[in-house]
Amino acid sequence: MITAIDKNTALVLIDFQNAVVAAPVVHSMDKVLNNTNKLIDAFKEKKLPVIFVNVNPGNAAWVQSRKEAAMNAFPTDESLFKITDKLHAASSDIFITKHTWNAFFETTLNEELRKRNVTGIVLAGVSTSIGVEGTARAASELGYNISFALDAMSDRVEEAHERSIQYIFPRIGELGNADDIIAALSR
Repeated sequence: MITAIDKNTALVLIDFQNAVVAAPVVHSMDKVLNNTNKLIDAFKEKKLPVIFVNVNPGNAAWVQSRKEAAMNAFPTDESLFKITDKLHAASSDIFITKHTWNAFFETTLNEELRKRNVTGIVLAGVSTSIGVEGTARAASELGYNISFALDAMSDRVEEAHERSIQYIFPRIGELGNADDIIAALSR
């Protein structure tokens, strides 16, 4: 349940890039993108920051580890790292590239939020149990008030998605749908 949205809240969108959006997920990607666009439009109407985060691991330390090196099959086509054109992104939005699951680790995300006096974030993205949860955990450690837009996220594995929203997210933030968050923005 969304009880409030801070006056200075940013919408942080995780990994809505071409390669990720094209991958199979357990929820309709069209519905996820539609709900994400509703959030984008509402945040822009309120003149609140919208931040698009993509992932490009490159030569990050974690992809060199014994476990990950064997699984390392990341695309080399740069167009696959671009934010999907199905979202209402604008050049005035903030774009962050991460190389781990956590959008705060070794990026400028925290600095971008702090210089705008942001105290709360709304999170959405793919995948729930990886990029969204990794970012949420760090945001919690940094003291941000977090709201999760459940109908604007999905995962490749239903059980992983459900575990994040049942066990992790309620401990660190408030849960709702895009419409709940949009209604709270107007309070």
